[in-house]
Amino acid sequence: MTVQPYRLYIERREPAKNMARFYALSIEPNLFGETSLVRSWGRIGSRGQQKIHVFDSEAKAVDLLLTLLRRKRARGYLPLQ
Repeated sequence: MTVQPYRLYIERREPAKNMARFYALSIEPNLFGETSLVRSWGRIGSRGQQKIHVFDSEAKAVDLLLTLLRRKRARGYLPLQ
């Protein structure tokens, strides 16, 4: 069961390239008592896409969240200011 709520929303905007993207991550419990990492991404203003990863422990979900966050930060995604 997830003890700590994790929610993250980052964006990448490059007006010269007409680029406006978002990436959202959240760790949530599912109905079966497992922990899910929910990833959403797409163009800002659109519904985008979603993928759900299921883990047996919260620690594994947090590890993947941090790995994905590092990759996105390296590509220029930043938190809202």
